[in-house]
Amino acid sequence: MDSSIAPLTSFSDDDIRRTQPALKIGLLATVTPEGLPHVTMLSTLMACGPTRLSFGQFTEGLSKQHLRANPRAGFMIMGLDRQLWRGSAQWTETARQGAEYEYYNNVPMFRYNAYFGVHTVHYLDLVRHTGLRPLPMTAIILASIQTMLARVLAGARHPQPVLNAWTRSFLNKIDNLKFLSYVDADGFPVIVPAIQTQVLDEEHLVFSTSVYSRELLRIPAGASLAVFGLALTMEDVLTRGTFLGFRRMHGVKVGVLQADWVYNPMPPVPGQVHPALPLTAVGEFGGRGGSA
Repeated sequence: MDSSIAPLTSFSDDDIRRTQPALKIGLLATVTPEGLPHVTMLSTLMACGPTRLSFGQFTEGLSKQHLRANPRAGFMIMGLDRQLWRGSAQWTETARQGAEYEYYNNVPMFRYNAYFGVHTVHYLDLVRHTGLRPLPMTAIILASIQTMLARVLAGARHPQPVLNAWTRSFLNKIDNLKFLSYVDADGFPVIVPAIQTQVLDEEHLVFSTSVYSRELLRIPAGASLAVFGLALTMEDVLTRGTFLGFRRMHGVKVGVLQADWVYNPMPPVPGQVHPALPLTAVGEFGGRGGSA
């Protein structure tokens, strides 16, 4: 989190109320068994008490596996008014009954869905959070323009093809949301809004440091860095790679990510896009969870 903001260790009643609407964006950052950052969209993520968060599970997924192996998590909750909370939490337990279980299954999205409902509620203990903060749209627009200029003026390059045409087009849309995540020195994954992020070429992404600069400049060169891209149409993509550090491109200070892994979190067939997985023969039939 931004070191210039004194962290809070509890949610207010207003925080709890404002994180509970179904129409919001919830992101949860977890740590893979290899120690790498992973980001998942969880629209059910909310504060359910002064020092507690919860989310409802209706599909299997990598993030739930990660939490059981390493309970440290980062989170972001953003309302439709572009006000957001970010922080750190620690996964503690699950339940299949109780107030939150009833709440989730009475939300219209799940109550009237004939195919799935929330079958498990996950709980996390709050470690710290930023408090409610607005998304600084004016600064983000300026940072996006700076990033675009740096990208265009850098010219064409011909690296290894990691990011396919759809991913490049998706991440370059100015109105799509982008968030960075890395594992901080304390072992907790951090989420930083970086809507200005764009694709430099088929292997690299760049972002201006003129917004959220304190937090972005803390990312160490060589760190594993994830970029989660999200559209309000609920399309999303997750890419990850090595952070190459900061440099100036035509007068604009940017961070550079060399991508080496791309994941499609979207149903109906979520899965790894790059590197391509080998095709294997189906040996048995049965459910296989693969969502984020």
